Amino acid sequence: MKKNIIAKVYLVFTLVILYVPIFYLIYFSFSSGKNMNKFGSFTWRHYQDLFQDNRLLAIFLETILLALLSSLIATIIGTMGAFAIAIAKKKSQKRTLLSLNNVLMVSPDVIIGASFLIFFTALGFGLNFGSVLLSHIAFSIPIVVLMVLPRLEEMDFSLIDAARDLGANSYQVFSRVMLPVLMPGIFSGLFMALTYSLDDFAVTFFVTGNGFSTLSVEIYSRARQGIDLEINALSTVMFLFVLILVGIYYYLTKQKTRRKIGGMIK
Repeated sequence: MKKNIIAKVYLVFTLVILYVPIFYLIYFSFSSGKNMNKFGSFTWRHYQDLFQDNRLLAIFLETILLALLSSLIATIIGTMGAFAIAIAKKKSQKRTLLSLNNVLMVSPDVIIGASFLIFFTALGFGLNFGSVLLSHIAFSIPIVVLMVLPRLEEMDFSLIDAARDLGANSYQVFSRVMLPVLMPGIFSGLFMALTYSLDDFAVTFFVTGNGFSTLSVEIYSRARQGIDLEINALSTVMFLFVLILVGIYYYLTKQKTRRKIGGMIK
């Protein structure tokens, strides 16, 4: 009983530490003042300024496009990478591939960003949308691999043999046997890659240039010039956007669980 109480108190304490700064930021996005020293009267002015700021809106759309493209491509490559690790015949080969994948997960973002910068510079590749896209794909792939691989490990491969014995071709085996089993892991990898791309600053800071910027880099640049409550409004919109994504993810997961339980009952 005491352990449960301590766990609940710790969870509440952690959530308070994480969410109070966010709600503090949201609170001042409705202030008529120019900074967060004191709340003025309630106003929508900062949101009006935000939606009239063409540069910031363009950066917002480019950031969303970047996150969608990088997460989709990383999900495809990461899923194939998970297959490559799962079907490795030798345990030593499997451990090596998994270790190489995990190294990218634990490597500091600053080192990864600097490595990409040196790599693109050596190849004469311009720092623009393309360099940021390639970087985001690269650091998202290991995340997708770790999301998909457990599903592959749990899958009963005798189902594949049974499907082939019944005359199924490779496409039918993949689409009707493997994909339904892997879909939760693939969807989780896609979601994680999307949020990592939206959130990333360190790697993006190294590889962006030629007028292209993402929201994280733009917010950092503006914050260095002084706190602008328009940034609070933008952060609020981004928080709500991510909240909606999380809601959609849990809704789809819940619906899939219900269908699975319903199928088992039938």
